[in-house]
Amino acid sequence: MKRLIIVWIAFAFIFASCQEKDYLITIKTKFGDIKVILYDDTPLHKKNFIKLASEGLYDSTAFHRIIQNFMIQGGDINARPGYRGTIDYTIPAEFVKSHFHHKGALAAARKSDNVNPDKASSGDQFYIVKGQQLDEGDLTIDMQKINKYLPNLAEVPGFEGILDTLSHIYYEEGNAAYNSKIARLKPIMEDRFGVSFDKKYPADRLKAYTTIGGTPHLDDAYTVFGRVVEGLDVVDKIASVQTGQGDKPVENVYITVEVENISAKKLLSKYPY
Repeated sequence: MKRLIIVWIAFAFIFASCQEKDYLITIKTKFGDIKVILYDDTPLHKKNFIKLASEGLYDSTAFHRIIQNFMIQGGDINARPGYRGTIDYTIPAEFVKSHFHHKGALAAARKSDNVNPDKASSGDQFYIVKGQQLDEGDLTIDMQKINKYLPNLAEVPGFEGILDTLSHIYYEEGNAAYNSKIARLKPIMEDRFGVSFDKKYPADRLKAYTTIGGTPHLDDAYTVFGRVVEGLDVVDKIASVQTGQGDKPVENVYITVEVENISAKKLLSKYPY
């Protein structure tokens, strides 16, 4: 009996030690290293990423789709030189409210809703958010609702040409100028139509998007399963490369992915998350 207790204690100690380990991911590029942690509450994505990276399948893939002020996408193993297999499975979506598309978020790419209504993730491709800093009004005004009422505003004397004006602002001056004009129209429309165009927005997301920035329109539609803890400057450099047709870089940005098994306590101490 005593021997069984000792064995059980030893097993429990070993199991606890295993539980105290975590992973630090390093994505190496010619612009420098990007260090990433993966979230425990997206276990399917975490397990899959670690498996592919540990097997070296991400090595010699590239960031093949890059859009400045949006994201850098990579991990297409099927396009890897010399790869003879096929990554054709998907991963069920794992949406977590506390994980969203702030700058540096690591998320899974996927096929569009019309062929993928369950929003299942790609088995290999991922992206890192670059995004841009937003004004509070961009997030707290219900633009979809505003747009429904704009044709009504165009029938009000003095606002007959508002739709053409807004279209000109959007295409000639950009989205920021358009949103600024909408913000000025908002109280006029609320008073005229007796409707509120306010939109509630989570405080943590509002703070992130108005400080470090991100891509909020992707929230709750693509699984975020990790974040950059070092190397945001490298993400900026990659996002700034010259691209051609299909947002493909003119010069390839190849990656090598390393997985470091590290003490969870040490990881948390160095990168509080």
